[in-house]
Amino acid sequence: MRFTELDLPEPLQIGITETGFHECTPIQERTLPISLTGKDVAGQAQTGTGKTAAFLVTLFTRLMKSESACGKNPRALILAPTRELVVQIEQDAQRIGKYCGMTIQAIYGGVDYMKQRNALAEGADVIIGTPGRLIDYLKQKVYSLKQIEMLVIDEADRMFDMGFIADLRFILRRLPPFDKRQNLMFSATLNQRVMELAYEFMNSPEKVSVTPEKMTAENVQQVIYHVSNKEKFPLLLGLLRRDGMERTMIFINTKREGEYLHDRLNANGFPARLISGDVDQKKRLRILEEFKNGKLPILIATDVASRGLHIDGVSHVINYDLPQDCEDYVHRIGRTARAGAEGKAISLADEDGALYLEGIEAYIKCKIPCEWAEDELFASDYNRVARPKRINAPKKDSPGAKQATAGTRKSRKPAKKTTDVAQTAPADAGQTAASDAAKPAKRRRRRKKAAGGDQAQAVPKTTAE
Repeated sequence: MRFTELDLPEPLQIGITETGFHECTPIQERTLPISLTGKDVAGQAQTGTGKTAAFLVTLFTRLMKSESACGKNPRALILAPTRELVVQIEQDAQRIGKYCGMTIQAIYGGVDYMKQRNALAEGADVIIGTPGRLIDYLKQKVYSLKQIEMLVIDEADRMFDMGFIADLRFILRRLPPFDKRQNLMFSATLNQRVMELAYEFMNSPEKVSVTPEKMTAENVQQVIYHVSNKEKFPLLLGLLRRDGMERTMIFINTKREGEYLHDRLNANGFPARLISGDVDQKKRLRILEEFKNGKLPILIATDVASRGLHIDGVSHVINYDLPQDCEDYVHRIGRTARAGAEGKAISLADEDGALYLEGIEAYIKCKIPCEWAEDELFASDYNRVARPKRINAPKKDSPGAKQATAGTRKSRKPAKKTTDVAQTAPADAGQTAASDAAKPAKRRRRRKKAAGGDQAQAVPKTTAE
């Protein structure tokens, strides 16, 4: 089905054409005929299949056909779990709705607080944001949710995983009644918890599932290498040298491992940058822009970047660490082979990662093909770098460590029953002198008693001899 076959407003149709969308993807073909009639939809589809365009087309169509005036308050609300996903949705919305004449505002943390606050106060038709900062502005009464006509929840399962469900319910309870608005929920997975949320806050949503039997995209070529932890980097270096991966995303589980991998790759002639939850938002956006433009060949990321990033031309995804969460594996490899393209997903399973492999294969309902690396594939001529030191723990010889140790010992030491001169103030100087003079006398008496006791014990022994 083509977008021109749908009953869409002409300005929206022009924006869709300029964006390059012509043929509907399976999730769009199944969803749009239902959502354009005003019904609620809970859609499930694998990542990279066009869920964002599906709900944006419905959103703009509804708002353009509705003639209600809300003043400065928003008419549509899109909720997403991560900053990167919010930025991605905003970019797609600006392109698709370019000629729709609507103000679109993204709200998320890590950037100028007052700038976003002022922009929201001036008014916006569509707001896209993460729950935390939206609630912050809502409590300050910067905007109101009473005129919301359209609600979209993207990656709802991730909301649960990241602990946003309480914030999500806080926002949903302040919206108009569910039968007074249209509600769309899209996610790569729709589990029982998500569907309970849908039935609670949506108006009898119709569940649409495109590929429930297969969790991963068909165009992704998957392969796994079993390797020891010490051999992971030599194998990674050998794969990069052999395949010449121009645009590659490497996923790791911890920030510290990412920093170490970042230093090692750059020391061996492979420019790479790292994004994680601790990296400043402006810096993260700058790194992502360099990666999208092709200036940066390798991007190292934690799972914060595994969802919502639509980057064209990602040829390879490498799981340097296998994820502990099975769903994260699906979202990681979904960064390649997007919109019908082809890609390759390589996983390195060490001693720890092999423990998660069985659960991942059970979740994706297929076995990951295994390849055994030849000795020639392991790089041996590479530069070594030192592992980054932990910042939290002070060095043993540092003053901070000594103070911390002293404080710990002092707190564990039981209180003394006896008191000394420094702790108890004497009545006068005479008492102090008397107490000091009495101490040596007591020690002498103890020595005499001990000596007398020894002599008394020695007498019978001499007589016996």
